[in-house]
Amino acid sequence: MEHFTSNAAQVLLLAGLTITFLQSGFDKILDWKGNLSWLTGHFSKTVFKAMVPVLLGVVLFGELASGVLCAIGIYEFLYSGGGSMAFCGAILSSITLLMLLLGQRIAKDYEGAKTIVVYLILAIFLVYILQ
Repeated sequence: MEHFTSNAAQVLLLAGLTITFLQSGFDKILDWKGNLSWLTGHFSKTVFKAMVPVLLGVVLFGELASGVLCAIGIYEFLYSGGGSMAFCGAILSSITLLMLLLGQRIAKDYEGAKTIVVYLILAIFLVYILQ
């Protein structure tokens, strides 16, 4: 309990990113065809239209890796008080969110982009407090 109370902000931010990215990644795995179909339409009038399957795979990898690194980071904080994997998870989460933000902006989905910015702020704040 001592490690949690001295690192509560880090653990809670990591938990939020873990939930966000693992749920999103598993959703993509379980409904690959549905996600691919929706994204193909979403990016049909952009420079990404021919790359949607590859980019979906890149985002899926980023989400799952971010979620796993953040989960490992929680474990580190709770059991040793350290957080090197947490820092890696926060950095990768920020990069993944920047990719998602770029996609939404290129697709001119400004509402979707606004939602991503909320997560991005939290991820970058986590990077800041872990430095």
